[in-house]
Amino acid sequence: MGTRTLRAALALAAALAVTGCRPDIPDADPAGMADACGAADLQHLVGQPASVLETMKFSQPVRILRPGMAVIMDYRPDRLNIEIDAQEVIARVHCV
Repeated sequence: MGTRTLRAALALAAALAVTGCRPDIPDADPAGMADACGAADLQHLVGQPASVLETMKFSQPVRILRPGMAVIMDYRPDRLNIEIDAQEVIARVHCV
């Protein structure tokens, strides 16, 4: 391996290592915020038809996600995300 190739490999490895330390990417559970939106209390919705959401009121921000929908990947631990599958059934309820 030539000196240039070695330097390029080391530069790439350093860039990848720094990327793994980015502060803007949240931890799996930063400061115990995994359920900041109350998703744990709404797990009973999984498997229900999406139409049940029409009569519900939420006190926190809610995002309804459907297949193929464009989604902004911003980090909001207080936001409730409700994923609907292609059959219009609630597939997942989670925060962020």
